[in-house]
Amino acid sequence: MRIATWNVNSVRQRIDHLLVWLKDCAPDIVCLQEIKCVDEAFPREAIEALGYNVVTHGQKTFNGVALLSKLPFEETKSGLAGDDEDAHARFLEGVVPLKHGVMRIACLYLPNGNPPETEKYPYKLKWMSRLLEYSKQRLKAEEPLVLAGDFNVIPQAADVHNPAAWVNDALFRPATRESFQSLLGLGLTDALRAVTDAPGQYTFWDYQAGAWQKNHGIRIDHLLLSPQASDRLRGVGIDSYVRAWEKPSDHVPIWIDLDLEAA
Repeated sequence: MRIATWNVNSVRQRIDHLLVWLKDCAPDIVCLQEIKCVDEAFPREAIEALGYNVVTHGQKTFNGVALLSKLPFEETKSGLAGDDEDAHARFLEGVVPLKHGVMRIACLYLPNGNPPETEKYPYKLKWMSRLLEYSKQRLKAEEPLVLAGDFNVIPQAADVHNPAAWVNDALFRPATRESFQSLLGLGLTDALRAVTDAPGQYTFWDYQAGAWQKNHGIRIDHLLLSPQASDRLRGVGIDSYVRAWEKPSDHVPIWIDLDLEAA
């Protein structure tokens, strides 16, 4: 079973890219972030024609997440618990049937947090605290769980081309990285780092200053796995080639293969 995540940076602008990549990669489940449209405007028909069930949690102009699945959804839920006043569309959970039990997928778009001197950074840290509590509760179920998305976190110096340039950025601040480590401390596994320690494994390149051409990237898109999912991990891939397409997203897809059977 292949599970992928991609911050598509406006699904309506990148729908042709998305359709080509879906055919190339053939993922069973996809988590999309920054769809940047309300639910009614999501281009679901073209995606459904490829055999996907589609669930969205959209927001006009900003944010927005979506789940695409070749498996039926047994249930879905939008919004992360812990702040009833948070209206940002950043979290969408889906449950799909397996031959033995179910798998739970959470599609995440964490706050950027910049500039860190503003209220945006405390909001980011509070959101991460809410995600930690969600993960604690979900791990009690002892089921395959995947947290997938744009975390807006550079976990380690090996995950950025030039660490010194990011020291004061909200994505790389110590409190941000500590919050991410707290997730791993619960027993979640960073899928990519489970298979390679190699530097240069990037998922994002800025549009400015020739970052893509120079490979000045960062790794901020992650798949975190519960023990019941990480035990089944068979491979991880980053489809960096899509960044070279015309008018691309600044992020690229990253995917995992799990040895799990659909119902």
